[in-house]
Amino acid sequence: MPLKLIRRNGTGNYYLRGNVAGSNIYTSTGTSDHQAAENIRIRTEAQILERASLGRRATVTFAEAALNYMNTGGETRFLAPILKHFGRDTRLAEIDNAAVNQAAAKLYAGAKPATINRQLITPISAILTMAAEDGLCEWRKLRRRRVSDKKTRWLTPEEFETLAAKLDAHLVPIIGFMIGTGARVRETLTLQTSTLYLAQGQALLTDTKNGAPRMVRLPGRAVEMIETRELPEMGTAFTTNKGLPYAIKDNTGGQIRRGFNNARDAAELGPDVTPHTIRHTWATWHYAQNRDFGALLDLGGWSKADVANIYRKIAPDDLAERLLAHGWDYRTAGRLDALQQSPLRIVR
Repeated sequence: MPLKLIRRNGTGNYYLRGNVAGSNIYTSTGTSDHQAAENIRIRTEAQILERASLGRRATVTFAEAALNYMNTGGETRFLAPILKHFGRDTRLAEIDNAAVNQAAAKLYAGAKPATINRQLITPISAILTMAAEDGLCEWRKLRRRRVSDKKTRWLTPEEFETLAAKLDAHLVPIIGFMIGTGARVRETLTLQTSTLYLAQGQALLTDTKNGAPRMVRLPGRAVEMIETRELPEMGTAFTTNKGLPYAIKDNTGGQIRRGFNNARDAAELGPDVTPHTIRHTWATWHYAQNRDFGALLDLGGWSKADVANIYRKIAPDDLAERLLAHGWDYRTAGRLDALQQSPLRIVR
């Protein structure tokens, strides 16, 4: 029998009930509006009949495949705008390079190729791959955007000292923490005083880019920079020049950009130096002294090795010694005075 609209006790949301093509249906429409519920009834019934005649593979939707992906532990971080764009009725078979290009134009107009790859193409590809493994669609490969291989900007020890000398007082601990741990701006500004262990030269980051908490290690010189300003007893460890927590909006460094740029310009470093350059610098310095790629991946919070691999190739041979000359020692965590007697050892 066709689907009917019913209400429990005559009030609330409408429910669909009935049997279509051998399938017993009893589900909420999610709306108390009769016309909207009727539209859902018609669409649902048509989809069931179509699937019965053509098979699930021909009619499964992208939204259904995405739900299956999420229910099995798939990464959900960038899915919300994608699902909203494709809606509930776009078929999985319709998701191809043309559909992705249209989504990119609407969702990420003006975005960098790497952003489109990471936040659009990678999530869609993951859903398609799982769907293909489940026999819901053919295997297909989406075309990724070409990412420029321009030089990664990092600071030499000498450049960093010049920058540090120009920082406003409230930025010294923030940049000190970032250069000591490789933490991103958001990860730094959301750090809680309760998880900053200066005596041990460690900190636990909980609001990370990939959602997984990670422990980071601070060299003594970074601890010294952090201790130039009294930290709050509770709440976020790093605050504005007025002692207030930073408003967290994104991970682009916007919260500290003005002050950082003022110091950068005073240091005559150029516009290619941004807050995120500090993360590039940490990675370059850390690998130069440790030659431990596994530790670099773990401490930096990268899930894919290819992202961090560039830092293995860009440092000059004398960087490790130059860092020591400026008081930077990434080989062990802890305070500077405990490390000054430790000879430099590089494993190649």
